[in-house]
Amino acid sequence: MAVDTTMSVLVVDDYKTMIRIIRNLLKQIGFEDVDEASDGTEALSKMKERKYGLVISDWNMEPMTGYELLKEVRSDATLNRTPFIMVTAESKTENVIAAKKAGVNNYIVKPFNAQTLKGKIEAVFAE
Repeated sequence: MAVDTTMSVLVVDDYKTMIRIIRNLLKQIGFEDVDEASDGTEALSKMKERKYGLVISDWNMEPMTGYELLKEVRSDATLNRTPFIMVTAESKTENVIAAKKAGVNNYIVKPFNAQTLKGKIEAVFAE
């Protein structure tokens, strides 16, 4: 299934370098409309102002983690259908299970490349 690369993507990470890396990978795949937020709180307010086709969020952030953001998004009637991919440096089984239970669409462990990201995005939209 072809993914709509014209949709807007929100990248959430408190580490600017990681945002730049993910933004570049998204550009390689063909996404142009990429927005960013430095933590879950900022991401949530941006999501309430604008509709995003996909959220790619880091797990470990302060003050609101990606996991807390995911739970907020899933409990909000206007946002709960937004596709959500969690990015983390840790592949702890309990984190993956917690994220799945909270309604994450997919999970990526750092480091990853454009091909991995593309595969994860395609899997989300094939659901």
